[in-house]
Formats: sequence, structure tokens, C-alpha cells
Amino acid sequence: MKDKRLLISVVDDDQSICESLPDLLREFGFAAKAFSAGEEFLASDELAQTSCLILDVAMPGMTGLDLQNELAIRQQRIPIIFITAQRDEAIRPRLLKLGAVECLLKPFNEPDLLEAINLAFQGNH
Repeated sequence: MKDKRLLISVVDDDQSICESLPDLLREFGFAAKAFSAGEEFLASDELAQTSCLILDVAMPGMTGLDLQNELAIRQQRIPIIFITAQRDEAIRPRLLKLGAVECLLKPFNEPDLLEAINLAFQGNH
């Protein structure tokens, strides 16, 4: 990849997220690539270049948690920001305990997303 900017990959089965979020990330100054499924991301060349992963919790087939587990098995240490439409109060603490940088509820706002990305790149996780 010739782009020297940090790559943020987005994995979400929601077509509108896959179309809009990479554009926003590019506006923030990052390189961005979207995938509609965890399996697609794992099979991609971008896996090794990804500096941060924005990952939907609930997807058909491989869920966000399944992908997080698979990355751990492969020893791919990529900071993960989960996004979810689920209004379950217990999910955020659980995801953070499992090593996620942040868990944002959809629809999230730009400042919250940028703050989570900055946290991911601080390397505290």
C-alpha cells in the first residue's frame, strides 16, 4: 500500500456504514478500507497493514467478538473500536474488559469517534 497514512479498517454488514465511515475517516486524515464481513477482512491484504479496526458487534456469520477472538488466536494485535446499535448496557463494559479500546453506540458522533481513534493510537491497550 503506497498510502503512508495510518490505515483504519471498518468491518460492518451495514452498507451505509461501509460507504460513509471510510469517507469520514479520510476527512480525519487516515487511510480507510471497508469490509462487509469479518471473513472478508481476514482474507484481505489490508489485515497486516491495519492500525485500528472499527468493528460492528452483531453481524451475520462471524460476529465482531468472533473476529476479535480470531485476531487474538493469530496474534494480530490491532486496537479495536466496537460499534453497535444494541442498547444493552452490559455490552460496553464486557467489550472493554475483553480488550476493546471503546464501544460506541450507533449513531455515534464525530468527536466521540475521533476520541476513540486517538485512544487506540496511544497504545494503552
